[in-house]
Amino acid sequence: MVRSTAWLLGGLLGLMWVLPALMAPSPTQCTSLKTLENKLANRRHYMKHNLPINYTIRVHYEEVFKLSNISRLRVKVKEEELKDVWLLVNQEVLKKIMRVLPERHPSYKYTVDLEDLFRKVQQVFPPPSPEIVPSERIEEIFDRVKDTNSKGRRFVTPKSLLDNCYRTMHCLFKDCFRSEDGDQDYCGFSHWRKGRKKQPQDT
Repeated sequence: MVRSTAWLLGGLLGLMWVLPALMAPSPTQCTSLKTLENKLANRRHYMKHNLPINYTIRVHYEEVFKLSNISRLRVKVKEEELKDVWLLVNQEVLKKIMRVLPERHPSYKYTVDLEDLFRKVQQVFPPPSPEIVPSERIEEIFDRVKDTNSKGRRFVTPKSLLDNCYRTMHCLFKDCFRSEDGDQDYCGFSHWRKGRKKQPQDT
């Protein structure tokens, strides 16, 4: 009995060590995300300076995917589901930006390149397990984003949408963006307020 209990405890401890490793992004994922990060660093120029002042596009409420959304959803859904939402939402956002930009617009190719990088990120995402059933809340978000006739839309600047993309990417994939100064709280609002002066493109 004692030996069985020891084996069980040992197995549980081993699982606690293995699970974080399984959930962590792979090196290939991190490479793709860092490439995307570098591209998003230019979003201020392409999504603000190249567009009319206060220019907005109409998007679903769910496509305004902020750090606060992650905080609320984490109580109800799995981390991997949040990453899937992040991928879907931002791909749809880029499609909407491309629809309003003429092909000759100076920001059009930049948006096309971003969409291509998202496809590459999607290709290195681990395939969903057939044993895992998506939560009801996640299915609701997916359905609303895909429904062209759904209500609950907002007008948002393209730069704000890509700011959300940049910040939530760091929050959900923090293991890919470790700093020499130690772990950064990318999910905290204070982190981004603190970095505004140093990183004007992230404001």
